[in-house]
Amino acid sequence: MAKSSAPAQLELLATKTVQEQLIEGEVLVPPPKYILKDGVPLPDASVEYMDVPVIDLGLLTPSSISMEEFDKLSSALNEWGCFQVVNHGMTPEFLDQVREITKQFFAMPAEEKKKYLRPVDNIEGYGNDMVFSEQQTLDWTDRLYLTVCPPDKHKLKFWPENPKSFRDTLDQYTSKLQVITETVLKGMARSLNLEEDCFLNKYGEQRRMDARFNFYPPCSRPDRVLGTKPHADGTLITLLLQDKEVEGLQFMKDDRWYRAPIVPEALLINVGDQAEILSNGLFKSPVHKVVTNAEKERISLAVFCVPDSETEIEPFESLINESRPRLYKKLKNYVGIYFEYYQQGRRPIEAAII
Repeated sequence: MAKSSAPAQLELLATKTVQEQLIEGEVLVPPPKYILKDGVPLPDASVEYMDVPVIDLGLLTPSSISMEEFDKLSSALNEWGCFQVVNHGMTPEFLDQVREITKQFFAMPAEEKKKYLRPVDNIEGYGNDMVFSEQQTLDWTDRLYLTVCPPDKHKLKFWPENPKSFRDTLDQYTSKLQVITETVLKGMARSLNLEEDCFLNKYGEQRRMDARFNFYPPCSRPDRVLGTKPHADGTLITLLLQDKEVEGLQFMKDDRWYRAPIVPEALLINVGDQAEILSNGLFKSPVHKVVTNAEKERISLAVFCVPDSETEIEPFESLINESRPRLYKKLKNYVGIYFEYYQQGRRPIEAAII
């Protein structure tokens, strides 16, 4: 999820990356800090597939809108809070390039990757997530976190120079996602019979995007260790490029976990907490997690669309009435508390509920 400019709680000593520990032979069996605590439901990689639609994004544009496709979007937003999109303006070959630069970066020697190491008490850069508590269960993942939009927020000291195509490919990918995001946010507004720019206006002129490149090494205890703990995103929406071959992402619906299917040429898009608040709970920001794999590594790239921290987020007035009263308070800087809540296994949207 997206970053806070200043963590609400100071980070403890940084932890070695999972890759470092594997190379040094320290984690043939995952250390206790990665093992799920007693009472936490254990992962199951064989749960049912979720039944979410694959939507043709080209049929959601005003010039060629299809009511059938629009109905699929509305149903997905209300039932799952997520969907997959194709015909999004990127070729399968280009998506493979994005996957490849991700794999190539994480395959580089540790010393090369350490050039981009995130500082303590800062989310941006390479490494693992912040550790706020000695009781915190750690995720079996390493990541590279970058602000990719707007350009004046780029911290290029964290942008890898190798592989050589990394920066140019990421810039191209970000540009494509900006167009996709606008189409999706307008579709979300129309599904609620709102002015089509209402979500875009809350996104703001800056239209910040943060990218998180994820690497999940093989894990000898996939029955007791998670790649990413259960959470919902603090975004407006999140756009995910999945691994082309290795599953791992799961979503919760009605207290049951479901596997997200891989559609290689698709992006998976999910609603975030801020869209749930703006919709007065009509859209649900889905809880999701990543399970580990005993034999195969997995990569993914999540891009988070986050309103400016000074933007006030509250339910749209037209969605509040006697039959559906206001469910959420007015908030600013929603992501400011996100990581602290996340590492505690709590949902930050709790702070917004009236």
